[in-house]
Amino acid sequence: MTNRSKVLDMPDIATHAKVQVAGALDWVGMNAIEMPILLDAPDGKRMQTTAHVNAFVDLERPDKRGIHMSRLYLHLDQALADHTVTPALLRHLLRDFLASHDGLSSRAMVRLDFDYMLRRKSLVSDNSGWKRYPISLIASLEGKEFALELAFQVTYSSTCPCSAALARQLIQNQFRKDFGDAGSVDAESVLAWLGSEKGIVATPHSQRSSADIRLQLAPSFESFPFVEMIDAIEEALKTPVQAAVKREDEQAFALLNGQNLMFCEDAARRVQRALDAQERVQDFWARCRHFESLHPHNAVAIITKGVDGGYQPIDGQGSGHPQG
Repeated sequence: MTNRSKVLDMPDIATHAKVQVAGALDWVGMNAIEMPILLDAPDGKRMQTTAHVNAFVDLERPDKRGIHMSRLYLHLDQALADHTVTPALLRHLLRDFLASHDGLSSRAMVRLDFDYMLRRKSLVSDNSGWKRYPISLIASLEGKEFALELAFQVTYSSTCPCSAALARQLIQNQFRKDFGDAGSVDAESVLAWLGSEKGIVATPHSQRSSADIRLQLAPSFESFPFVEMIDAIEEALKTPVQAAVKREDEQAFALLNGQNLMFCEDAARRVQRALDAQERVQDFWARCRHFESLHPHNAVAIITKGVDGGYQPIDGQGSGHPQG
């Protein structure tokens, strides 16, 4: 007996068994599939990373027991094995999902979650180090309608403007206490005082913060703008966290924080302005979270572009409402 004959003799419950309860299903598939993927690197080469992949189709036939999940997996394996992930590749993959489920499904969706590594130069010194950016690509196909979404996260530092003002007041009070109300003060004495612990008797609170971005992209471009979008957000916020840091870099970072005091509302508006300027971005959702060092809770601001009444995420997550 040939292998083909053996396969034909095996029962196919998904195809032949009667449904226990009839009904169409919005999405059926698999999540957290482990796959290596190839991505365009900033140097023009390709880099490999590991992704967790979600693959889904709808089941529009209420009388059918289930879909063919192995077909989804095999299409993923074939598409991602040797090809760089591009918008065209994801569109082709979703077409294969639907072709392999002809008569069962009319919608398909795929999501790839992975880390994108970038080598970043230090602020002042001649060093550089690696930074990790969590990225998600979400694509869907319904008929001829192809939708594409890019989500990523940028980590930055935020220094509270209110805390900075209160710290300045305490430093002023300490200065008056140490030097009195004399009309003139010796400059060298003041310089020495500023270099002492009394000269910085109070410091504003700052904290690591996160900008979570979801972009609906125009699907006509050939590649994903990973670096361009990350750079745009980091440039807008001004204080992205650093990798390799010497003393001169840490001092430069302190200066950046002092020159860019911001509440979460300020950070969100900076992100909004940066994303409004991106021609590839059709719509967006962004959340700035400041993981407060003063409080045991976070300060959060959310903005959307608001196209057609509000941001509509492909996978139903990350809408205009607060998340996580």
